[in-house]
Amino acid sequence: MTRVAWFNCSAGTAGDMTLAALVDAGADQLIIGSILSALPIDDYALTFERTQRCGVASTRAIVAVHHHDDDHHEHHRPWRDIDAMLAAADLPERVRDRARSVFSLLAEVEGAIHGVPATDVEFHEVGSTDAIVDVVGVCAALEALNIDRIVAGPVAMGHGSISSAHGRLPNPGPAVVALCARRSIPTFGLDDSRELSTPTGVAILAALADSFGAMPAMTASSVGYGAGTADFETRANVVQVVVGDAVGDSPRGGGQPVRLLEVNVDDVTGEVLAHTVSSLMAAGAHDAWISPIVMKKGRPAHTVHLLCEEVRTGEFADLLARETGSLGVRGSVIERWPISREETTVDVDGQTIRVKIAEHRVKVEFDDAARAASALGLPVREVLRRAEEATRR
Repeated sequence: MTRVAWFNCSAGTAGDMTLAALVDAGADQLIIGSILSALPIDDYALTFERTQRCGVASTRAIVAVHHHDDDHHEHHRPWRDIDAMLAAADLPERVRDRARSVFSLLAEVEGAIHGVPATDVEFHEVGSTDAIVDVVGVCAALEALNIDRIVAGPVAMGHGSISSAHGRLPNPGPAVVALCARRSIPTFGLDDSRELSTPTGVAILAALADSFGAMPAMTASSVGYGAGTADFETRANVVQVVVGDAVGDSPRGGGQPVRLLEVNVDDVTGEVLAHTVSSLMAAGAHDAWISPIVMKKGRPAHTVHLLCEEVRTGEFADLLARETGSLGVRGSVIERWPISREETTVDVDGQTIRVKIAEHRVKVEFDDAARAASALGLPVREVLRRAEEATRR
């Protein structure tokens, strides 16, 4: 079964709230502690305490950092140092991969904001010990709960301004907005001038969530509430996480979410449509195709469809509109279950032909077979047959 965690960030999100929610949902503190002990940092203590927010029993994560005299080192760790630390530490593979993806996304976004290369980005708040403990701790907690798939609902944002290492900044802060834009994270504003969602909290979702939206089809097995520092009067200041097994999985487990984009066109020639499909495939679409339709006033027309990675939606929507001249593009998120396959080559009378091999079939690359057929003066069907036979041998 696919283990799913759905995060409800209706009061905002932060690294410590996310970690606390996972512990509240049953992540073993001893496992988290033992994974964190692989990091070469020991100037902190991580504790969890039970508390309440608006009457909801919840857990708080507290990272107490022991400050040294050379305190100015504490707050400036460049991304390359954190990357080297994660690479060298004896962490479970998925924990390391997840933690690195969170920090590398943060470095890219911070680098773009400050106009420096990602490797040179110095994390201030985010590079401090407590942020590293929060991020790696969250990845360790996901591992302790054996979470395969992460989904997050819309994230709450405050307004006004917030203070940072760089002075006063608009709320939500530049990094938070950039992270949301990067993954098209749905957000909504609350009438509150506090920093409801922090860069660390949002980066964890931006880097690790497979999709965003309503709670997925799942059988819940536990729920956790991670408390923020403040106890607001009007709403529970908690991140809620619901953990369970995905329902309605295909027998192959969770599919890959992909974006389906489509345009309807009634004034584009066949040559342009064919060229559009080639351009989309060349740009890295998973698939692109055309179907005939009838539009208003009985006009014959076509729909151009394409499948692409969700993160490349904007890029492909632009390409589709540019190539077809369409005034609008529509899209939806669907799942696909690609069957693993390998590619090999076979020799037919001195002609090299590529072949794809999957569990249930052998597929000869048609262009190669056609080229060989004309070189050998044979019907293409005969070349296809021989190539398949050579593969099965």
